[in-house]
Amino acid sequence: MASKITITKNGPIHVQGDFEICDPNGNTFDLGGKDAWLCRCGQSEKKPFCDGKHKACGFVSEVSAEKR
Repeated sequence: MASKITITKNGPIHVQGDFEICDPNGNTFDLGGKDAWLCRCGQSEKKPFCDGKHKACGFVSEVSAEKR
């Protein structure tokens, strides 16, 4: 499967497929071949990953793709 990145309504970024996530030093996070849910609200205690805090803090963001 090719990589797919989905911006969820009022929630995290869902990353699927063949990918790796690196920290600023180039070290990769061990995801064990699983999908990743990345924080957009800034409140997660597991950054860069979502821990559900967007629900409690009332994060609101709806994104629609636009043609360029």
